[in-house]
Amino acid sequence: MPVEITWWGHATCTVEDANVRVLTDPLFARRLAHLRRRRGAPPPPAAWRADVAVVSHLHADHLHVPSLARLAPGTRLLVPRGAPRAVPGLRRLAHLQVSEVEPGDETVVDGVRIRAVPARHDGRRLPVGPHRSPALGYVVEGEARTYFAGDTGLFEDMARAVGPVDVALLPVGGWGPYLGEGHLDAGRAAEALARLAPGSAVPVHYGTYWPIGMDAVRPHEFHAPGEEFVRLAARRAPGVTVHRLGHGESVRPEVVR
Repeated sequence: MPVEITWWGHATCTVEDANVRVLTDPLFARRLAHLRRRRGAPPPPAAWRADVAVVSHLHADHLHVPSLARLAPGTRLLVPRGAPRAVPGLRRLAHLQVSEVEPGDETVVDGVRIRAVPARHDGRRLPVGPHRSPALGYVVEGEARTYFAGDTGLFEDMARAVGPVDVALLPVGGWGPYLGEGHLDAGRAAEALARLAPGSAVPVHYGTYWPIGMDAVRPHEFHAPGEEFVRLAARRAPGVTVHRLGHGESVRPEVVR
């Protein structure tokens, strides 16, 4: 079947390619510390099903141990190198097949290749702890080449490091009124799209979680990034088809090789 992308909210997506289900940065919680899910129901149990799950970096909204615990026994889990040392809860997930990876590493699952690529982001387990693990993106290569960026800023050799891709899942916002260094907003994501030149793109990492009690603080940073990305991508990368999904919605992007 053609590649199918489902966005469950925040950075959590299912990439189904060649009958292999790849789940990105699983986060199934209604609340995470000071964040509350403000749009879309938490992903249903069907979203927990995966052949392999990938974690981009150690921040708690991307590496969420209670969500990973819901994955079925035997599920493969790819995490940045050093993650089990930095996040002891990972070592309790004995029902999963955990592998540590770094940029350049490749994992093959039933003929689908998953390649770890660099990201420009603080990979530490915050708020404390040394920088023990790299932040990663992943390229899933089956019938299509799908790039999941995780969290990243723009960097000079992004196109070379990622390689040719057919679909790009790009973060366009965040979970608070201000984005720190090492993130893409809608404008920088449109620039990344121009550099990567995929056939299709899906904006992610926006419009899901927001700090409790801050509804009135720069609310456009919660609501607007998806539409803003569509508008700016049409200007910066007019040859790319952008699919702005709602929570739980799926798309089968056209792949032309």
